[in-house]
Amino acid sequence: MSRNQWYNSSTSECVEMMQTHVEKGLSAKSAKERLEQVGENILEEKQKISPWVILLGQFKDFMVLVLLAATLISGLLGEYMDALTIIAIVLINGILGFVQEYRAEKSLGALKELTAPTAHVIRDGELQQIPAKDVVPGDLVYFEGGDRIPADVRIIASSGLHVEESALTGESMPVLKQEGVITQTDMPLGDQTNMAFKGTLVTRGTGQGIVVGTGMQTEIGKIAALIQSTETLQTPLQQRLEQLGKILIVVALALTAMVVVAGIMHQHDPYQMFLAGVSLAVAAIPEGLPAIVTIALALGVQRMIKRKAIVRKLPSVETLGCATVICSDKTGTLTQNKMTVTQIWVEGKNVEVSGTGYVPEGKFRLQGGEIHPTRNSALSRLLLLNYLCNNAKLVEEKIEKKSLLRKEKKQWEIIGDPTEGALLVCSEKAGIPAHAKTWQRVKEFPFDSSRKMMSVLVRDAHGAQMISVKGAPDILLNRCSKVYWNGSISPLTPALKKQILQQNMEMAEQALRVLAVAYREPKSGERVIDENQAERDLIFVGLSGMIDPPRDGVKQAIKECRMAGIKTVMITGDHQITAQAIAHKLGILPKGGLTINGQDLYNMSNEEFERKIEDIYVYARVSPEHKLKIVQTLQAKGHVVAMTGDGVNDAPAIKAANIGIAMGITGTDVSKEASSLVLADDNFATIEAAIEEGRTIYDNIRKFIRYLLASNVGEILVMFLAMMAGMPLPLVPIQILWVNLVTDGLPAMALGVDQAEADTMNRPPRPSKESIFSRGLGWKIISRGVLIGVCTLAAFWLALQENPNHLIEAQTIAFSTLVMAQLIHVFDCRSEYSIFHRNPFQNKYLVVAVIVSVLLLLGVIYYEPLQPIFRTVPLDMNQWILVLTLAAIPTLLVGVMRLFYDALRAKTR
Repeated sequence: MSRNQWYNSSTSECVEMMQTHVEKGLSAKSAKERLEQVGENILEEKQKISPWVILLGQFKDFMVLVLLAATLISGLLGEYMDALTIIAIVLINGILGFVQEYRAEKSLGALKELTAPTAHVIRDGELQQIPAKDVVPGDLVYFEGGDRIPADVRIIASSGLHVEESALTGESMPVLKQEGVITQTDMPLGDQTNMAFKGTLVTRGTGQGIVVGTGMQTEIGKIAALIQSTETLQTPLQQRLEQLGKILIVVALALTAMVVVAGIMHQHDPYQMFLAGVSLAVAAIPEGLPAIVTIALALGVQRMIKRKAIVRKLPSVETLGCATVICSDKTGTLTQNKMTVTQIWVEGKNVEVSGTGYVPEGKFRLQGGEIHPTRNSALSRLLLLNYLCNNAKLVEEKIEKKSLLRKEKKQWEIIGDPTEGALLVCSEKAGIPAHAKTWQRVKEFPFDSSRKMMSVLVRDAHGAQMISVKGAPDILLNRCSKVYWNGSISPLTPALKKQILQQNMEMAEQALRVLAVAYREPKSGERVIDENQAERDLIFVGLSGMIDPPRDGVKQAIKECRMAGIKTVMITGDHQITAQAIAHKLGILPKGGLTINGQDLYNMSNEEFERKIEDIYVYARVSPEHKLKIVQTLQAKGHVVAMTGDGVNDAPAIKAANIGIAMGITGTDVSKEASSLVLADDNFATIEAAIEEGRTIYDNIRKFIRYLLASNVGEILVMFLAMMAGMPLPLVPIQILWVNLVTDGLPAMALGVDQAEADTMNRPPRPSKESIFSRGLGWKIISRGVLIGVCTLAAFWLALQENPNHLIEAQTIAFSTLVMAQLIHVFDCRSEYSIFHRNPFQNKYLVVAVIVSVLLLLGVIYYEPLQPIFRTVPLDMNQWILVLTLAAIPTLLVGVMRLFYDALRAKTR
């Protein structure tokens, strides 16, 4: 049977369909047979992949295979250190990939933690406690406050039953459950008030129900199936690097082959040309690129940890940098998931209450001025009544003291219903407990769904009695005959009653949950027997409005994301009015922006949804399937989607998103395991820092790609032009490999940690399909590479003209020119414009890397034991002037041309 039929069915229909008994439950024999038929009440996992298979799978990548081939070539050339370096790079990347994929397989293990370990069932007419995994369809289960629901249940009896379903539905408030039949169809989970779902928590009351779904047939089981079937997408960075690797290999091998052929055609020794060609191929393929990318990402991760973001998958930092949409859960992500009283209405006046969460600190303001609540008779009376008619407890969590220098930090939590907790904290802010010590509870009449009220009878030290009542304003007003107004008790006139109801409506339109409070003082000798006697002839006092408040800094973070071209969308299981009000308050919902609920989404065709999705900013009362649909539709429209959340219901969408973001404090283990990024402080504002970091890292990756490839183009070109011109070899194989090892190493890594440019967060996200060579990068690589190659060849030619019989000297000059041209060019790579647009000495790591590379160059030129190995000779001052002049030309020429171009543009504006 579908879930719709269960909440549409009466108790007798459910009993008949499940072949059970409404009082005795199943027999032990019948339960055993059903367990054998349907299996245990557990979440199944897809067949696990062997860790060895996962590990070997890391070495199937095309670029990795090329690196292994380069290792073999380097080994054949006797370059054992180069070969060992490449192997180390391959192994490190493989191990990192293995760890990430292996951890992802643990998502369902975390999901199981939410399921109840035991359950109370009635079998053969007796209440028994059994393992939750042995619960079967048709079982009659009993649950009370503090229990986890062991399976999906159709409720057949309840008493003040409230179930907290935020991990499944996203709704912050516990839901009142009752046994009545629901006649509407296609109701979202949060509105199925006669159903209780596996893994959710009973906050108060008691209930009984018939199990209608176990294991993978439960709502949480459907989420588990979604997690299993959702594929993890390749990040844009992975796609770009894979594309880049293939291009580089083809181009490098083609040019290398042309160099070898040209050399042989000009009578060079074939064996020497083969060695030179292989060396050039090894140098031209930047095997250090994956390692440098990994290092750049790893260093970015370290910076992110300091900014309260924990990265579980390295590429996710870069991916967030190109996000165009952030789909954010409301409860616990944009808001605190802590109900807070923010407004009180007494005697026709609005009192604003400051402070958020459960910390009992805040101010009371009336008409902009601060007031002392205990000096206002109506306000203090309301706060006292809310305190007395309350079962919640405010507790101080254990104190954190991480060091002697840090102050002790107190953490406050609520035990009990969040609504009562909000009223309690508000009273604590006013110091009411000190005034309430004289009152002791005599009797309680609990809240129930029929009368929508709760009341308590209290007595003071002198024997005086008072009844405190709180409940739904419209219902409570019907029990009131008087009102506390202007410091005295007055009759409740129709005009006053209309004014109170109007105020209730206005507060509700602000997405406030409103409760009214009233009282009466029993006459001397009056015995209060039941709620009907207690809750009559009441004196109305006022209204309390509460809301799950936004987190600090979230509004500003959303604004800055919008300035960076990133749209924020709220997706929540909460009510539409509440979601819309929060979205307005945070600046998510612009003028003309659409808000839809799960029912709208269900009735909307895919084509209509695709047309409207760009204008929708708030989704309310949605299911896990809807969240997944929203993410996937946005992706189909070309968006790079970041999905934030904390509940089990968010996990499938988190996993499907280009980057999934989980909350570190309030997030479930399921959401964390499905995510790529975890926010340690649960602060949406931390995402903005991650976006900036991601954009900076991608920029830095482009910088060292530009540097590496321009250098490699220069190396290939100097050899190619020399061979085509019939000149001697300008570089010997060992020199080519040395350039590759030294200049492509430290300086490239230093570029990977370069500081962010000034306009990082003032430009729109780059398109997800943008080529890594876009925005002129390809032209910069080719043009700078050509200049480096031509200037190196010019140095070689001039040296030969000066001294035709000293080939080694000319090769040393060419070698030095090539190295110095690359080391000067690396500073140009720091800017998208030219070397003159940024302080070249700002990146201290780069300065040190260049100095080290220069010292290594001088070592192979002037250290005699290395001279025969690298075929170098010492150079004099005049030769160094030639080297440095030609080496500087590529960078300085481009820089001067850029300055001239900028000046010309400024004049024409």
